[in-house]
Amino acid sequence: MFKKILIANRGEIAVRIIKACREMGISTVAVYSDVDRRSLHVQLADEAVPIGPAPAIESYLNMDRLIAATRTTGAEAIHPGYGFLAENSDFVLRCEKEGIVFIGPNSKALALVGDKVRARQTMEKADVPIIPGMKSIPKDLSEYEAAAKKLGYPVMIKASAGGGGKGMRIIYEGQELRPGLEAGRREAKSAFGDESVYLEKYIEEPRHVEFQVLADNYGNAVHLFERECSIQRRHQKIVEESPSQALDTKLRTKMGETAKKVVAAAGYNNAGTVEFLLDKSKNFFFLEVNARLQVEHPVTELCTGVDLVHQQIRIAAGEKLSFGQADVAQRGHALECRIYAEDPANNFLPSSGKILFLKEPKGPGVRHDCGIYSGWEVPSYYDPFLAKLIVWAENRESACRRMLAALNDYAILGISTSIGFLKDIVSHPEFRAGRTNTGFIKNHFENWRERDKGGDALKLALAAAAFDSLNSGPSGKRAVGEAKKTAVSPWQTLGHWRLGEG
Repeated sequence: MFKKILIANRGEIAVRIIKACREMGISTVAVYSDVDRRSLHVQLADEAVPIGPAPAIESYLNMDRLIAATRTTGAEAIHPGYGFLAENSDFVLRCEKEGIVFIGPNSKALALVGDKVRARQTMEKADVPIIPGMKSIPKDLSEYEAAAKKLGYPVMIKASAGGGGKGMRIIYEGQELRPGLEAGRREAKSAFGDESVYLEKYIEEPRHVEFQVLADNYGNAVHLFERECSIQRRHQKIVEESPSQALDTKLRTKMGETAKKVVAAAGYNNAGTVEFLLDKSKNFFFLEVNARLQVEHPVTELCTGVDLVHQQIRIAAGEKLSFGQADVAQRGHALECRIYAEDPANNFLPSSGKILFLKEPKGPGVRHDCGIYSGWEVPSYYDPFLAKLIVWAENRESACRRMLAALNDYAILGISTSIGFLKDIVSHPEFRAGRTNTGFIKNHFENWRERDKGGDALKLALAAAAFDSLNSGPSGKRAVGEAKKTAVSPWQTLGHWRLGEG
């Protein structure tokens, strides 16, 4: 087993990996850009190494600096988390050449599944149903135009080198194609260091169902059942759950076995997710392989009892899977809501600034994965993703009630967040009935506006900041050896509450 692992990421996923390593007795190395110097993952790791200026291309996407940090600290392996270089086969190949273990798929498999176009070609040969689309990356606009005409509008522009909604655009008519391609390429280049994009036929309002897979280095593979990720805004998942309300036992088994077939066809190892689109007739199509840990992995962990980060590390260290398909079962229902620093009143634009106060929801069946804290400054250079709120209960309706209660007990003051939006989604009758698809937000929340009043929020933010200053010195930290104040803050005992309702 490894003695030291470098985490080539930031935010809540870096914190998640650090905690897993701590549980396994493995030392951790954090890396950080200039604006992340005070980030939570830096404070929690055993060591921390600066890797450059704020722009990701000069820090978290800088392979030279990441390799140098690994060498300097004596780390044996790199965990990429998700995003940044997690699906970059050139980085994995370099790690292999440098004798550094990459905690993820091997470079050959990643080059295949990480390239969405090549992956589609391989799956078609393996008799896996795929969405009609391009089978290569064209160089000229005329080739995109011809492909779009053949597929028939609407079409989807997708980044070849990554996922997470980055670079994705829906094109409804020919005049939108050129600007859509240009915007998609810019976003893909910024997120993945690769501007390649391709076209697929856009299937309107399907369900988005994905299967978590684990594969060791000895040919053993299992799936850990499905997650439904149909609640999306701007092609970005915001609510995920397991199990899916759309699958029965027969369809679940068929899709799970197809997911393992995909893994075998690609020669894939470590953790990954096989994504499918499920149409209204219950036909499913291979979408892509996300060759990394997914943001939504906790819902699978809560329903199966399998720690996916532990499994990633064990597989990378050369261990065989300790269980087979028959040993894995689903239990209960899990929901995850993604918390973003976004301004709902301003078209959900990213909201940077200082978090004046954070109150984390707690209780039985509630899990909060985050990389933030009161007093932390949310930078404007990266994705505005802050945290994940996950709940588990015996059945879906109980899980929905638990999620709503947890969201009501969740407070982030000083910046705008998506918490109010998520409350309304989980409360919606169609969501509660399980009637979801990728058009859910467009159909039910097109003109959504926050109900809370900004004046009340400001007063509470100022009160929280004022109380925090009472317990802190000029530097914002209590002096060493200083007695803890005995005054009790109302925030410490705050239960169910809302802003601006009454």
